Amino acid sequence: MNKLTTRHWLMLVMALFLLAFIVGCAPDEVPGDDESTDTEEESDNNEEETDDENSDSANDGEVSGEIEIQYFVGGYGDSWWKEVIGDFQEEYPDVEVVEHAGPNINEEMRSRWASGNPPDVVYIDGAGSSETQMVEDGQLMNLTEWAEEIELEDGTPLLDNFIAEPASYDGELYSLPLVFDTWGTWYDMAWFDEEGYEVPTDFDSFMSTMGDIQENEDIAPFVTTGQHPYYFLRGMLYPAFSAYGGNELLADVITGEEGAWTSDEVLSIMQNVQQMQEEGYIDSGFGALNHTQSQMNFLLHENAFIPVGFWLPNEMSGDTPEDFQYGFIPSPMNEAGEPMAIVPDLRPLAIAEEAENPEAAKAFVDFVFTREYARLFSEHTGAIMNISDVDLSESENVPEYLIAANEMINDPEQVQIYHKPHPMSADLETPISDALVSLMLGNITAEEFVEEAEKAAEAYRNEQ
Repeated sequence: MNKLTTRHWLMLVMALFLLAFIVGCAPDEVPGDDESTDTEEESDNNEEETDDENSDSANDGEVSGEIEIQYFVGGYGDSWWKEVIGDFQEEYPDVEVVEHAGPNINEEMRSRWASGNPPDVVYIDGAGSSETQMVEDGQLMNLTEWAEEIELEDGTPLLDNFIAEPASYDGELYSLPLVFDTWGTWYDMAWFDEEGYEVPTDFDSFMSTMGDIQENEDIAPFVTTGQHPYYFLRGMLYPAFSAYGGNELLADVITGEEGAWTSDEVLSIMQNVQQMQEEGYIDSGFGALNHTQSQMNFLLHENAFIPVGFWLPNEMSGDTPEDFQYGFIPSPMNEAGEPMAIVPDLRPLAIAEEAENPEAAKAFVDFVFTREYARLFSEHTGAIMNISDVDLSESENVPEYLIAANEMINDPEQVQIYHKPHPMSADLETPISDALVSLMLGNITAEEFVEEAEKAAEAYRNEQ
């Protein structure tokens, strides 16, 4: 009896010791197939509760932390950005958005990009920005594979729904085109109707109308900004290059191909520019004007034509006279009988190669590309987001000039759309712009200009 009792006590002590050992080791052990299903079910229930909580914030715990967004504020204003960023923060409450924005933001953020401490997302637009330069400097993330995964609300691939294709660098994508802008020539439709001035459709009629205006109004009919000569380069010359030589010539001058700037087509175009200067049609004071000063002079009828993008009416809304009616045409640099030329000027969204929060950056870029935000963009800015099949006709807030321009652009009998491979590098654009100002001031001839441009292209090629 005593032996049996002692044996029972020993077995009980051993069992308790073994149980304590198992409990102590359990958290560090990997569960096997023979573990209790009650534990699995409890774990599954906890995971489901966590998933439910995360689904309410729409981020599944993957998108959180701080994200810095840099965007230029110019003619389009910032109201669209404020609405989109506000919606994004509601969708992703665990994300804190830090905005870097303003008319001088590109210059203000330059040191951060140079020091390898950039913001996560950047909208590339405005003076001092160059997508091509940023790609060449290795500052932008390669988006080629990831972009294929982005879908619109209807489940179709974003890449299949762009109006104009993204810029391509040897087949690689480093940005996604957010804004479909296009440069063109603006005039006061009401003034032209009142005075009977012909709206030009080619270079000959352009020269004729400018002659009539110069004679009747005693003004230089054409103005642009000399402080930012790329307005004339992109607004007048890109359409001219396209009209004369198609996408091939446009690509060659942008990339600085050997012989492109001294080609017969380019020389003929620059001789037209020289003729505009010699006739006194280009405002002689343009060299000192910034873009808003030149636009103000245009609104006051000190000039009659100005090359600007779709942002002009929105940017100058506070200064536009009540009786002024914006009219837009593709820049009339084409030959008579040929369609006018449009070259979309895409404003892209990109992610920094050294982004601190790439997952949140991707979530934001994915978030903004919808047809709903495209419609809102036109309402906020008077411009077009680069997404196809967006119905603007039913919106009372879309300006008439944009609807009319959209109809014209989509009429192949009136307008031919051309595409540049990517923006011109600042290393090439800057010296060409300097020579362009000299030509438009009458300091050099068209022949001298093309030689200067060819030298700049050669220097650019040698640096690559």
